[in-house]
Amino acid sequence: MASNNPPATTPIPLLTPYKMGKFNLSHRIVLAPLTRSRSYNTIPQPHAAVYYSQRATEGGLLISEATVISNTGQGYPETPGIWTPQHVEAWKPIVDAVHAKGFQPNGEAPISCGTKGVTPGIKGVDWSPPRPLRTDEIPNIVRDFRLAARNAIEAGFDGVEIHGANGYLLEQFMKDQVNTEREDQYGRSLENRCRFPLEVVAGVVDEIGGDRVGMRLSPYADYLETKDSDPDRLGVYMANELNRFGIAYLHVIEPRMVRIGERMETPHSLLPMRKAFKGTFIAAGGYNREDGNRAIADGYVDLVAFGRLFLANPDLPRRFELDAPLNKYDRKTFYTPYPVAGYTDYPFLDLHA
Repeated sequence: MASNNPPATTPIPLLTPYKMGKFNLSHRIVLAPLTRSRSYNTIPQPHAAVYYSQRATEGGLLISEATVISNTGQGYPETPGIWTPQHVEAWKPIVDAVHAKGFQPNGEAPISCGTKGVTPGIKGVDWSPPRPLRTDEIPNIVRDFRLAARNAIEAGFDGVEIHGANGYLLEQFMKDQVNTEREDQYGRSLENRCRFPLEVVAGVVDEIGGDRVGMRLSPYADYLETKDSDPDRLGVYMANELNRFGIAYLHVIEPRMVRIGERMETPHSLLPMRKAFKGTFIAAGGYNREDGNRAIADGYVDLVAFGRLFLANPDLPRRFELDAPLNKYDRKTFYTPYPVAGYTDYPFLDLHA
């Protein structure tokens, strides 16, 4: 006897629900943290509420742009801060909008693990030479992270992601091609180089709880000449150490593809880190719909973070659901100071066309 029931459809892996600690996610498509350079004088602006709420879905995870923890911590112009009450108040309507639907002052030298700076002219910028962070100053930086985390929770964020990637301060300490000069407990050995980032994690977890904390790492990247000679060992070591703190997730940037013989291949895999880390594992780095579905289906990752595709497609989960065409991103407007162009003007899918 023939059935009148429609045939069962195969679920789309990226659109299956997932429980990340106490957070029940309705799908596995994550907004990656994307610097947008539109927070004038470090104050988040009202247009950010439009930008983030456009990309919000019920039960979706959004990771906000990298946010500055102190007045000496700004790496790029017009990036948002979170160290003052004014910052907290500016963030509140942005966080509320999502829930309803995430340069140096006084000419001071930037701080780093040592004196090694970025080669002048990289990315068209003549970078200021850094000074090494003194051992007695490190507890102050940890306190800055704690205060920033507390302020983020006060502003209404569900949690914080500690940025240990993309050439920022914590990664500078971890990578042995940058941290080459220190003779104290923060230099030379792998354990010493990772000590400061792990002290930050410990401080932030103590401040707001591990279930509200994630960390981003890029052991295989050499962004702004921040490179390590043994990224496999660094990545697995950090994954194992982070288990001690019971953090909600580990977010790792995929290695870039390189030419091996006649083909473009990824010389490293995140699988050893994925196996080592006991919590939710997120990967980012050039994924599309097909790649993301495969990574979820194969158990390679739990969640996939999308950057440029989510930037240009505020309704990315819906487009992936329908396998609809995607808007093309405009790289020229990634970091412009204009509040609309390339920020809140990407069109949504027209289902009536």
